[in-house]
Amino acid sequence: MESHYSNKKRFIVNTIYFFLIALIAYVFLNYAINLISPFIFAFLIAYMLKKPTKSLAVMLKIPPKMVSIVLVLLFYSTIGLLFSLIGVKLISVVTALISGLPLIYETQLEPFLLNTFDVVEQAVYRLDPALVEVLNEGFNQFVNSLGEDVKNVSLSLVGSLSSLASSLPEFLIKIVLMIISTFFIAMDYDTLAQFISRQFTKRSNEIIQKIKQYISHTLFVVVRSYILIMGITFIELSVGLSIIGIPNAVLIAFMIAIFDILPVLGTGGIMIPWTIITFFQGNYQVSLGILVVYIVVTIVRNILEPKIVGGQLGLHPVVALMSMFIGANLIGVIGLFGFPITLSLLKHLSDTGTIKLLK
Repeated sequence: MESHYSNKKRFIVNTIYFFLIALIAYVFLNYAINLISPFIFAFLIAYMLKKPTKSLAVMLKIPPKMVSIVLVLLFYSTIGLLFSLIGVKLISVVTALISGLPLIYETQLEPFLLNTFDVVEQAVYRLDPALVEVLNEGFNQFVNSLGEDVKNVSLSLVGSLSSLASSLPEFLIKIVLMIISTFFIAMDYDTLAQFISRQFTKRSNEIIQKIKQYISHTLFVVVRSYILIMGITFIELSVGLSIIGIPNAVLIAFMIAIFDILPVLGTGGIMIPWTIITFFQGNYQVSLGILVVYIVVTIVRNILEPKIVGGQLGLHPVVALMSMFIGANLIGVIGLFGFPITLSLLKHLSDTGTIKLLK
């Protein structure tokens, strides 16, 4: 009886313990991480540049601090140039598309609706001529309302771009903090790492080292998995768009495959609007073909993603899919990738006997 009571007590204590850890992790990821994110990214970048810095310092016989300054400068210069070029092009394309929504409605959607209504009107007239007047009035209200809605959507999207532009100063402050912090951390990385290490016990440091090694390997595995998924998506899109007869199918497939990595937008962010626009332009076969390709790509990805990512992480596809869904809904992009990796880490630590979590 005493043993049964002790087991219940231990179960309750462990449940509360893990619940508190999960709550702290959620609060940290959802709120605190936004405040310290520049310094976290700075530390990660300094960590990535640590080995090249030491190798070049030994090879060129230059002080490591000098090498770290040059490498950090080259890293941010390259990244800054790439993002600037992509950002300027992306903003110009999105702005032109949003501004052109009313024109697309007037030149494509409205004529399509009018032609469709003419066919419906003729059919209704044969059935009951008295209904035509009612149908005309309802259709005119619908067209006017839809036109206003398109204009309002266009204005709201332009307003969203403006609000995004207004948040740039805060974003730029974080970027500047990250760049400055990276220089200081890279120059004194070993000193800072040793200081942090001294704050933990020997046992804690051993666990931290295992976690660091596993996370480094797991991140590589996750990146490799998504590159594989992106490659499969690229092949499907290339073949599908080529069969439909889309010009520059391979280039378009490559761009969509890169866009597909984004969890919120994905392939549908491009292919669904593309399907709608081609439909209203009267290219019904092309529109249907794009829709079929999109459906095939989506089905294949939803089948393969949990299996590939879960298999690489040592998780069952159902567990991987569930963790990705829960993580994306709770935290967003970080949760989408972070939850499967966290579960994989806990499983690894449990399998190696570092912690006693799973039976």
